[in-house]
Amino acid sequence: MIQLKTMLNCIDNSGATVVECIANHRMKRHARIGDRIIVVVQKSRNLGEAGPGAGPGSVTAAKVRRGDIRHAIVVRTAKKMQRKDGMVVKFDDNACALIGKNGEPIGTRINGVVGSELRNKQWSKILSLASMHV
Repeated sequence: MIQLKTMLNCIDNSGATVVECIANHRMKRHARIGDRIIVVVQKSRNLGEAGPGAGPGSVTAAKVRRGDIRHAIVVRTAKKMQRKDGMVVKFDDNACALIGKNGEPIGTRINGVVGSELRNKQWSKILSLASMHV
């Protein structure tokens, strides 16, 4: 259940690490996996920090900064959720992936597990970037 003021981990390589939910596109209810929310970046990576596997001397520029307001897709929630087949899914944390206003992901890679409910909500681009989905 993602609602106003909820802190989420950002699991893509856009440059943000922790974001805070400031609005939900569903408005009346809390956001679940696959829902679009509006977030503000609370913590971002350093500008000179290179990702794992980067060669010596490589510098990556962060695509987002602290204080930026962006759209995001919820990919994991700590609240238990029951699927149609009866399986109950619960993740350890709340996490999201940042997207642009046109719906394209800002990052080029998603680290960690994402929920399979993204497939039902037509977010297959995020599923293809993720290393694993449950």
